[in-house]
Amino acid sequence: MNYLGSKKRLSGFIYNVISHAVGYQLADCSFCDLFAGTGVVGNYFHDKVKSIIYNDREYYSFVITSAFFSKVPEEKYRAILSELNQLDGTEGFIFNEYSESGAAGRLYFSSENGAKIDAIRTDIEKRFQSSDIDQDFYILLLATLLKAVDKVANTASVYCAYLKTLKIAATKNLQLLPLKRTSLSHPDCQIFNQDSNELIDQIQGHILYLDPPYNGREYSSYYHLLNTIALYDIDFEPRGNTGLRSYNTSKFCLRSEVENVMFDLLQRCNFQHVFLSYNNEGFLGHQIISEMMNSLGKYQCSKIDHQRFKSNKGMDKGRTVEYLHHLIK
Repeated sequence: MNYLGSKKRLSGFIYNVISHAVGYQLADCSFCDLFAGTGVVGNYFHDKVKSIIYNDREYYSFVITSAFFSKVPEEKYRAILSELNQLDGTEGFIFNEYSESGAAGRLYFSSENGAKIDAIRTDIEKRFQSSDIDQDFYILLLATLLKAVDKVANTASVYCAYLKTLKIAATKNLQLLPLKRTSLSHPDCQIFNQDSNELIDQIQGHILYLDPPYNGREYSSYYHLLNTIALYDIDFEPRGNTGLRSYNTSKFCLRSEVENVMFDLLQRCNFQHVFLSYNNEGFLGHQIISEMMNSLGKYQCSKIDHQRFKSNKGMDKGRTVEYLHHLIK
C-alpha cells in the first residue's frame, strides 16, 4: 500500500538509530509500535526483539498487522482465495455507495469491482459466522481483501477523495493474492486497537516507537473506506460527497491540542527508551519536542533528508527532513 506517512523507506534508518542508541542487544528488548499503521516498522523489528506490541486506533490497521502473524496453513489459505476470486459480483452496500454505477455516484471503484467487493466481503462474513473459519482465518481474509481493494481503488492513494474518471489501475479486475506473513512463531506478540493515550497506562517495556500524525491529515478520514470494508457495518449512512463515516478527530491532528497530548503521552509512558518520528513540516517544531524530552530525561536526535509522500504520480515530491527524537527516561 502507498500509505500516507509510511516508514518503509526509512525502516533501515530507524533500525540503525535505535539499535545503536539502545546500547545492548535488541534480542533482549521489548518493542512497541504505538501508531502502527500498516505495521511496517513493527514488522521490521519483530524478528529482532524479544517481544513486540502493535497498536493503532484504526480497525483496518488492526486487521493488517494481525494478518502478518496468521498461522493459517498456506494450502488452505490459497484454496479459499481461489473460491472467493471465482464469486460473481453482487450489488450491495459498496456497489451502491462507492462504485461507478451506484446510486450515490461515488467513483471509488468500477462497477465490477464494487460488486465483487460486496460478494467477497459477504462470503467471508458468512464463513466466519457459520464457524467454517476461525478468527485468525477471518482476519487474514479481511486483510487480503483490503490489500486487493487498495490496488484497484480509483484514488490518488488516499480515500478522502476519488478521481473524476477511472484510472487504468481501477479498471483492472480485483483479485485476492496471498499476503506475505511471518514464519516466526513469536514468543510474545500483542496487537491492540485502542487510542494511544488510553493504552499507554496498560503497557510497559524497553523501547517505545511513536509515529503519530504530524499535521491535520486525519487517518480516519483518509482511509475511511478501508474501515468500512473491514467492519462492513452497512447500517450507517455515508456522509457527504466522499461517503465518510463518523469518527473522532485525533488530538495529534489538532494544532491547538497536539502539544499537550504529546507531552502527556511522553510523561506517562513506562518505557526506558522513547523514539519519536516527526518531520520538519509537522505541527510541533523541533525546539518544542526537544524541550519536552529534555524536561523528562536525557535527549538525543538524529535526522535524515528524504522525499515527502506524494498522493499521485503527477505531484512534485519535494524534500523533507525526518527527525528521530530519542528520550531516555
